[in-house]
Amino acid sequence: MNRFSFLTTLLIVATPALAQNSPLPIEADRVIAIVNNEAITQYDLRTRVNSAESNLKRQGTPMPPAQILQRQVLERLIVDKLQMQSATELGMKVSDADLDSALRRIAEGNKLTLDAFKQALEKDNIPWSKFREEIRQEIVVARLRDREVDSRVTISEGEIDNYLSSAEARGDSAEYLISHIIVRLPEQAGPDQIARLRARAAEAQQRLQHGEDFAKVAAAYSDAPDALSGGNIGVRTIDRLPTLYADAVSKLQPGQVSDILRSSAGFHIIKLVDKRGGKLAAKNVQQTHARHILIKVTELVSDAEARRKIDDIKARLDNGADFAELARKYSNDLSSSKGGDLGWLAQGATVPDFEKTMNALPLNKVSDPVKSSFGWHLIEVLERRVAEGGQEQLRAAARQALRERKADEAYEDWLRQLRDRAYVEYRLEEN
Repeated sequence: MNRFSFLTTLLIVATPALAQNSPLPIEADRVIAIVNNEAITQYDLRTRVNSAESNLKRQGTPMPPAQILQRQVLERLIVDKLQMQSATELGMKVSDADLDSALRRIAEGNKLTLDAFKQALEKDNIPWSKFREEIRQEIVVARLRDREVDSRVTISEGEIDNYLSSAEARGDSAEYLISHIIVRLPEQAGPDQIARLRARAAEAQQRLQHGEDFAKVAAAYSDAPDALSGGNIGVRTIDRLPTLYADAVSKLQPGQVSDILRSSAGFHIIKLVDKRGGKLAAKNVQQTHARHILIKVTELVSDAEARRKIDDIKARLDNGADFAELARKYSNDLSSSKGGDLGWLAQGATVPDFEKTMNALPLNKVSDPVKSSFGWHLIEVLERRVAEGGQEQLRAAARQALRERKADEAYEDWLRQLRDRAYVEYRLEEN
């Protein structure tokens, strides 16, 4: 899934998935899994299974057998728990202000005011406090994904040169709607385990060849985070697809399913659902003139200390201090000598957390503190413009395309490593 749309997708899905018309049955709760030092309970699983069933029905996806759905949901709960544990270790938090902004966007997406949205949830027996915390968790996971992907994806100048000279950069700009199945391989899998998981992928492919619905098979077999959404990864141009997928999809016609593909993450099956569009057209480029103040997190400056410093600087700015003067005095960036001025920035020129905040800012308003892989930032947008794509903009666009191509693979590798390192004890079958 495109890292820029990851959170948006979560927020759109959240509301209908939770909208159940009757309260959950009351039952004795018990621990069904231990993930490192935290528990997953029967109530957690039942709640998430009900949510998954609601989503599958809403999408018109045939329901997998109850036992398989329960297993898939439990694995998703384990991965979610591991991601939240990782975020806690990194000190990642979502402020109430950021959370309220996200909730307003969800309400607007449902064409409701925030108050009306709250009332609608409570009418469906969904406590507002619980919904808030679930959305807070989804925002944290989205930010964690961006952080981990950004730290693992590097783009060299040589890769940009090769991309710009390639036929795909000059030619095909069609949009591909794709679904996929991943049978994930543990990092240290032995021959027997590889053979067993390869057979599992082959079983999924055989069911597809016999005409079963792809979304149903994905929900039953895929280890990807989007399995319970039918494996749909959305619409991409070919340059935004992982190389493995791009090579395979170029040989498929709409409706066709690939052979089993192998990567370091595991075994993949992809389906080309639809293809739209044609050749590349000249595009104008959105550019943003911004400045920032950066307090880096280092071996000598902890995350908490960097956050305290950036909070102090924000308070001084709110009280009328000069941005450029404080940037020159405190910023740990080369731009400090220019008062924090970064010049004109094209899409993809900055890291994801910075860019998302910058793009959402009104002109001449200083952001709240923003965490990136470099540290803590304060950002101000001075101007915006649309310019013709010159060489500098083409290189920035190429860098962004290559980053998106590598992002899914990097995220899957990170999730696999996170899962392999974890201590997980299953108690689901205990009485």
